[in-house]
Amino acid sequence: METPVSILKKYWQHGQFRPLQEDIITSVLQGHDTLALLPTGGGKSVCFQVPALLLDGICIVITPLIALMKDQVEQLKRRGILAVAIHSGMHRREIDILLDNCIYGPVKFLYVSPERLQTELFIARAKQMKIALIAIDEAHCISQWGYDFRPPYLQIPSLRELKPDAPVIALTATATLLVKEDIMEKLAFRQPAAVFQKSFARENLSFVVRKTENKEKKLLDILQKVKGSAIIYVRSRKATQQIAEWLSKRGISASYYHAGLDFEDRSKRQEEWIHDKSRVMVATNAFGMGIDKPNVRLVVHLDIPENIESYYQEAGRAGRDGIRSFAVILYQDSDVVSLQFKTEQAHPSPEVLKKVYQALANYYQLAIGSSGGESYDFDLHDFAERFKYHQAEVYIALKKLEEEGFIQFNESFYNPSHLFLAVDKAKLYEFQIANARFDPVIKMLLRLYGGELFADFVKISEPYLARGLKVSDREMITILQHLHELNIVVYQPMKNKPQITFVMPRQDADKLPLNNQRLEERKKLITDKMKAIVNFTTETHRCRMQVIQAYFGEETFTVCGLCDVCIEQRKANNHSAFELLRAEIVTIMKGASMTIEELEEYIEPTDHELFADVVRDLVDEGLLKYDDSWRLQLSEQRN
Repeated sequence: METPVSILKKYWQHGQFRPLQEDIITSVLQGHDTLALLPTGGGKSVCFQVPALLLDGICIVITPLIALMKDQVEQLKRRGILAVAIHSGMHRREIDILLDNCIYGPVKFLYVSPERLQTELFIARAKQMKIALIAIDEAHCISQWGYDFRPPYLQIPSLRELKPDAPVIALTATATLLVKEDIMEKLAFRQPAAVFQKSFARENLSFVVRKTENKEKKLLDILQKVKGSAIIYVRSRKATQQIAEWLSKRGISASYYHAGLDFEDRSKRQEEWIHDKSRVMVATNAFGMGIDKPNVRLVVHLDIPENIESYYQEAGRAGRDGIRSFAVILYQDSDVVSLQFKTEQAHPSPEVLKKVYQALANYYQLAIGSSGGESYDFDLHDFAERFKYHQAEVYIALKKLEEEGFIQFNESFYNPSHLFLAVDKAKLYEFQIANARFDPVIKMLLRLYGGELFADFVKISEPYLARGLKVSDREMITILQHLHELNIVVYQPMKNKPQITFVMPRQDADKLPLNNQRLEERKKLITDKMKAIVNFTTETHRCRMQVIQAYFGEETFTVCGLCDVCIEQRKANNHSAFELLRAEIVTIMKGASMTIEELEEYIEPTDHELFADVVRDLVDEGLLKYDDSWRLQLSEQRN
């Protein structure tokens, strides 16, 4: 008989669960509605994937992140588990076939964006599915008190009404007490419900804030002292390239990443960084979601983050392997003013939203009532030029229209070419006999991709097919399009541009049903969140980990001992002992070279935390340095 542990061993090759995972899985298997709060890298997906494999029926996973959705589907397929995803940008015929496979085929996981839940096609097919479990990822999106509220999440309870016996598991990395209560209320949790929350404290992560008028110099200084893989977050796409090039010229291998790069470029840069071919990734917040790299030693923010929730997630990408790591914010006074201005600008008036919405309708020439659920390629530069807007103004308005549930705006959309055989083997054979010119193409498709083409959509490469048939890429695409028009295949060419999806049918812009009260409440909420992150950044007396824990409603009297505030307080409280130990280390290190472990063994300090602080202080001042073998020695100017 299969058990959670045997499933974990069979598909993930792990012998035991991480903290809380097994308790969460047990709760789900007992049929309880369950809320799970696990930090970034805490293994949330296992908490619904393992029980789903033990239950009889399909698991519907609701997530707003298309890139993460696709990544999880691919991971499950590599483990031999059948999974599919339905999201904006897909053709209706493709969605139709995939939903059929969820009813009649062996599909175990159906990933779906929240916007798709209310379509007639999905509702009709969901009624026929044997749904064993409903999993809601990024569950904070259902709460207007959260930092990333999405109205389509409010439609999830209607899925519960279709399948009232299926338990629900809601998962998120960050949620305040108010958001947790809101999640359970909005999802209509049945009692007894279960809530599992891992402490927000990270025992190996040192939070550090440095006020500096020269961020680049300080960044270089930090990268020279903290060895290992690093992520540097900046706000603008232009800055990612500028900082990466600046670091590269100074001997630190660095790459950059943002949503404006094409898919192949993003993938290449990401893979090189994951495999340590480049040490530093300079990126916007488009980078990092779903990336499993345990040995990141350093995360630096060169701009003050927008809120504590997103900062905690981004900082939490450091030190997932449990080894000492650092999360650093570098700021100056002007950054606080800039964030305040940016927060104010992020809330355009209803009049501006209506004008941008009307411009979108004109851009695509859409009639009122049309295009519900339809997706279109979007060129921000072209749109702004045509309608005489600043690009930043358009971007902010689109994000607000998305937050209000009218559209979905995917900045870094990528969907590879894929194909499905729309006829059975007998009809295909008849077609080949009657249409000899298509026979070589069909034979090659069957040879390369096999019988899976009859059951599911398969990713294809037009250039690879073209080389095999000795035709041009353009000719190959034309042949596949012709087969599509003849209803022999369903062919979906690659998409690699940002996408706008009209979640609701096109509205009359003058009567756009904006929720003005909610817009005002959201403005106040986002402003309060901005003030909280500014307070965290400028705080100089309270343990930074305590500030984060208190923000999420986790009261504690324990200080972390690792953040810059704790270290400064410890130095002040142990001034004489600090200076004596400092002098002893400098004397011992004259002409010597030791690892920090060898130095500690030699000195035998009574206070190990104080010893670590003194060494760190000497390294920060440049009096001690690490060589390439991670051995300490006095800097040249002291020798």
